[in-house]
Amino acid sequence: MKRGFYLVMAAQALSSLADNALFIAAVRLIEELHGPDWMTPAMKWSFALAYVLLAAFVGAFADSYPKGRVMFVTNALKVAGCLLMFSYASLGISHDHQVYLVSAAYALVGVGAAAYSPAKYGIVTEMLPPHMLIKGNSWIEGLTVFSIILGTALGSALISPSISHALLHVPLVRRLAHTPAEAAILVIAVVYLVAAVCNLLIPNTHVRYPPQQKNPIKLISTFGGYVRILWKDRLGQISLAVTTLFWGAGATLQLIVLEWGRHQLGYELNQSSILMLVAAVGTVIGSVLAGRVPLRRALDVLPIGALMGVVVLFMPFVHATASVYALLLVIGGLAGYFVVPMNALLQHRGHVLLSAGHSIAVQNFNEQLNILLMVAIYGVLLYLKLPIGTVIFIFGSAVALLMLIFMRWSRSNLRKMPELLEQIGQEGHGQALDHGHGRDHDR
Repeated sequence: MKRGFYLVMAAQALSSLADNALFIAAVRLIEELHGPDWMTPAMKWSFALAYVLLAAFVGAFADSYPKGRVMFVTNALKVAGCLLMFSYASLGISHDHQVYLVSAAYALVGVGAAAYSPAKYGIVTEMLPPHMLIKGNSWIEGLTVFSIILGTALGSALISPSISHALLHVPLVRRLAHTPAEAAILVIAVVYLVAAVCNLLIPNTHVRYPPQQKNPIKLISTFGGYVRILWKDRLGQISLAVTTLFWGAGATLQLIVLEWGRHQLGYELNQSSILMLVAAVGTVIGSVLAGRVPLRRALDVLPIGALMGVVVLFMPFVHATASVYALLLVIGGLAGYFVVPMNALLQHRGHVLLSAGHSIAVQNFNEQLNILLMVAIYGVLLYLKLPIGTVIFIFGSAVALLMLIFMRWSRSNLRKMPELLEQIGQEGHGQALDHGHGRDHDR
């Protein structure tokens, strides 16, 4: 691995850690302001919505400049959102409306994250050869999930009575912050700044792309063409379908685990949160193990995704703490093991057909759109007051069934075009752009 890749990993880990810690601090700040209960899920929605609404633009932005600088600028936008949240009480806004400023500030962080992502993943394809992509992605995905764990833990620790009390007695913090949430936000802003320093140290890869379109209408139209290119490609469509399902299922599973812990296992909210961390640890382990899978064997992991859906069906039947933890570790491990090779295959195929930034933007658009869809479906199931066991059965069965469909779809593609496997690992980028958007590259 090149030195620059380690800087990318460090910047990503710190930025993701701060994102997740800031969410906890924002929730605490909303509680301090006596905001409505619906504001917390609304913040999650606004964060994911930024990925969908900006998908047509962030890819072009990421491919217009050196990606290390793009990561710095977008990380600076996160810092701005963090500081805007901290300034909720000093901008002359009435107390009743300050909670909306907090939500808007977190949405601004989501905009930064949406623009950060194509550069973060795109630079991996620029720094590493195709045969190293799965290993590189296993590190990136593992660190991302690990940073989610640490970020959630950090946010919870910063707002805890003992640590927040200690922070508020530090002279510099005491002059600037007055509540536990404010003190936590200050610390998180420092984490963002350290990530920004790592961004500045990332070396220029000297990979250049054709001049990017700047007209918003044409960007949206062009982006639609990019989406069609990846969905029509025989390799791209499978990896895109799988990763889109995974991220939507992953976001929904987090909510299911919380509800399962509280209503079936009788856990308090903080104990249910620990269940999410256990599943995340399993994902880290699975992601690291997946680093040994060669890129040419990426399609071989599809049955693991179907197995994950089947294992989820066992959740209503376990109650002992050790069994619960073991089951969640297995679910997380299976998820990490099958998504990393598919993610690497999608990035590789997107890089070959389009470009690093545009392919990641297409990926984010589909994944975040599915997150919004699946979380909405989950909300409807809860609104209908279905038992959590029934919800788990619907969820696990749907994941397993869809993965079986994707496996059959993949085998059909390989039967029609056996040479597809030879296309995995090929060099180059922008092949579809060179031939125009109207031609199908799966023929």
